[in-house]
Amino acid sequence: MALDKVMTIAASAMNAHTVRLNATASNLANSSVVSSTPEGIYKAKRAVFETIMQEQMSAYEGLEGGVKITEIINNEKPGQQIFDPSNPNANEQGYIYASNVNTVEEMIEMLDASRAYQNNVEVISTAKELMMRTMEITKV
Repeated sequence: MALDKVMTIAASAMNAHTVRLNATASNLANSSVVSSTPEGIYKAKRAVFETIMQEQMSAYEGLEGGVKITEIINNEKPGQQIFDPSNPNANEQGYIYASNVNTVEEMIEMLDASRAYQNNVEVISTAKELMMRTMEITKV
């Protein structure tokens, strides 16, 4: 496999992990949002990855493989019911419903996505260095 194709594959992974990081940032930003109904709560979002194989390249010209985001799904785990009659969002029984975002899980997700992104940056840097060394060898 040519080194430029390695760069393309790593770049597709970087794009996918950027979407993953954005979803995690959105989850953390909305973790304290409350609603008066369980249906109205903010639900944590997750990016779904799919590999792009060489056989599928007709739809993705120029790629030899990689990864793409197929969809962003909502975590359907129920939110927490909290008794707080003084809250303006409280329902008739005095309950509010908190988002189903778990901040510890989100921080782990963010660390994992940022490390995966950094790994792909290293892949591109290594491929670039190998290309430069190859060019130096052929100068002789």
